[in-house]
Amino acid sequence: MTERGGETDRRWEGDLLDLDAYLARIGHTGDRSPTLETLRALHRAHVLAVPFENLEIVLGRPVPIDLPALQDKLVRRARGGYCFEHARLFAAALERLGFGVTGLSSRVGMGSDRVRPATHAVLRVETAETPDTGRVWICDIGFGAGPLEPIEFADGAGTGDSGRSFRLERHVRALGETLAAEEWTLRERRAGGHGEGDGDGWLDLHTFTPNPQYVVDWTVGNHYVSTHPRSPFVRRPIAQRTGPDAHHALYGTTWVTTARADGSRRVRELEPHEVPKVLEDAFGIVLDAEDGAALVTALERLPADPAPED
Repeated sequence: MTERGGETDRRWEGDLLDLDAYLARIGHTGDRSPTLETLRALHRAHVLAVPFENLEIVLGRPVPIDLPALQDKLVRRARGGYCFEHARLFAAALERLGFGVTGLSSRVGMGSDRVRPATHAVLRVETAETPDTGRVWICDIGFGAGPLEPIEFADGAGTGDSGRSFRLERHVRALGETLAAEEWTLRERRAGGHGEGDGDGWLDLHTFTPNPQYVVDWTVGNHYVSTHPRSPFVRRPIAQRTGPDAHHALYGTTWVTTARADGSRRVRELEPHEVPKVLEDAFGIVLDAEDGAALVTALERLPADPAPED
């Protein structure tokens, strides 16, 4: 291993991961070889097992993304996290298993044409087949409502399941007379063509470039999303959980359940005291009594009309 400040800074500390505990957490009991089949199984298992949530911010605590902290929170305590936490942990697991892993940063758009900061983390992954096929993959396990399986890193490539479809599109954006940037956008189309954005019913979720990102880069982005007053994550509790039949989302006290088969939605407004129980039952997020009470207090103090999110 090279000295700190060299190649070590560009890796994901897979050697520090309790791999057996992580695989048990996501329920993966299959093959561990670094093949595309294994990658698909791991991606699906992680998305279905580990929820998306920002509750530590709402409870007034920092969100570290070092591997020991992530193992304690997401693995041992079976909590969830947001993109930097998910991607950092998944990268360590893939590296430990022998996959080639590169971090990327993306700008979440959700149909907006505004330029937003690059505060979403995704992974570019090479498998054992890559040297022969040239095929590499994008893993987006921390979006909250993203794809269940990896998407090939190729223009027009896609994946879909239970009424939801995703695809990648490549664009070259001119930055001047002699300079251009390669950008990739992940787009989504749900059952029945429901969606916002352009006329074909596809919604632009987020856009990234192929520039490698390292732990230190994600640490900067993580600090912004967990502390900046304009970050949506500091304003209200957010949780998401993807299940085999439905996707659950909680925004403050609004609980939205979306059927995966047809995209139909059920919206319920909760009282603050109901939220901890819903988090446990629908999202698999179990808070102790003290944190549950603190969350209820935070919800009771939320403004009626939150400021627009960046």
